[in-house]
Amino acid sequence: MALTKVAFGAAGIPGYEIGDKNLPAVIVVQEWWGVTDIIKNQAEQLSKQGFRCLVPDLYKGKIGVDAEEASHLMNNLDFQNAVEELKQAVDYLKSTGSPKVGATGFCMGGALSFCAAQHAGVAAAAPFYGTPNPGICQVEKITVPLEAHFGLLDKTQGFSDPATAKAHEEKMKAAGAPATFFYYDTAGHSFMNALAPEGPEQLKKFGYPVPSEADLKTAFDRVVALFKKHLA
Repeated sequence: MALTKVAFGAAGIPGYEIGDKNLPAVIVVQEWWGVTDIIKNQAEQLSKQGFRCLVPDLYKGKIGVDAEEASHLMNNLDFQNAVEELKQAVDYLKSTGSPKVGATGFCMGGALSFCAAQHAGVAAAAPFYGTPNPGICQVEKITVPLEAHFGLLDKTQGFSDPATAKAHEEKMKAAGAPATFFYYDTAGHSFMNALAPEGPEQLKKFGYPVPSEADLKTAFDRVVALFKKHLA
């Protein structure tokens, strides 16, 4: 089964979908680059584990070809509106057959997965290497099961480095939020991109470490287990 283009919500938000409509659904939220082949590949791999996946195109077709352009696209994104679109994605998936919906996302999408856990009505979330702006998401108020994944070699200060991740973990722990944080010894920023065939080369191009096969498999298996437990 391949991804198909869809439009959902009152405004006809564009996206890509894969999987049977009555399956538990997972929203896969893009990195700052946009909806790239790597993000589509993430959705395809998750769908093979028995999920319906939706990739909302928050940039409406635009893709950052370099870091400067990706940064520009992300900085111009209305995050409040993006959270609203994730809420519409949940409504769309439920109203067309999925019993429950989860969210996972990477980098910018990791931050938005935290937001989805607080505001969008998902049943579980698995953010990767991104933390949200506290003006939009207060992580300590999250009440759904959340598993966050970070690389111990991540140098993206203030966003996904281990110290920032641990500060969020402590805040959630203190509030009794149902969150577990995982840290991977061999992983840096964007490490899940290594799941895609072209991923390792892309990581090397940006100077990010390529994670071990074991760390990659462990992270993927954890996401699948989280969603099987809380969405099925």
